[in-house]
Amino acid sequence: MDRCTTSSGFTLIEILASLVILSISLLAMAGLMVTTTKNTSFGGRMTEAATFAQDRLEEFKAMRWQDIPLVPGSDLKTGSTGINYGRNWSVVSSGNLKTITLTINWNDQTDHRVTLLSVISQ
Repeated sequence: MDRCTTSSGFTLIEILASLVILSISLLAMAGLMVTTTKNTSFGGRMTEAATFAQDRLEEFKAMRWQDIPLVPGSDLKTGSTGINYGRNWSVVSSGNLKTITLTINWNDQTDHRVTLLSVISQ
């Protein structure tokens, strides 16, 4: 008889309490996964935008100094995810320096903009 009254194990209340705690923690982790996925996607788009901007700057650096146009320009690039990136640039010459300002814009539910500045000497 003593053996039945001193049995060790979990009671129904302890099991229910642990299930409630587990459920709350799993819900919190699900919300964290959504945030992580959004941040990862934004990081990929930011990298793609910076790459498109750097590509255009490298094209300017590959030109002869005299051939770098002083007229503002723009074009449109489509990324691997289908997002369109607009590139705008302007070149200002002062003495033997040309300052290139390149801005890249895109929209993925909100507007984003990255601006790069480079100086090329003669």
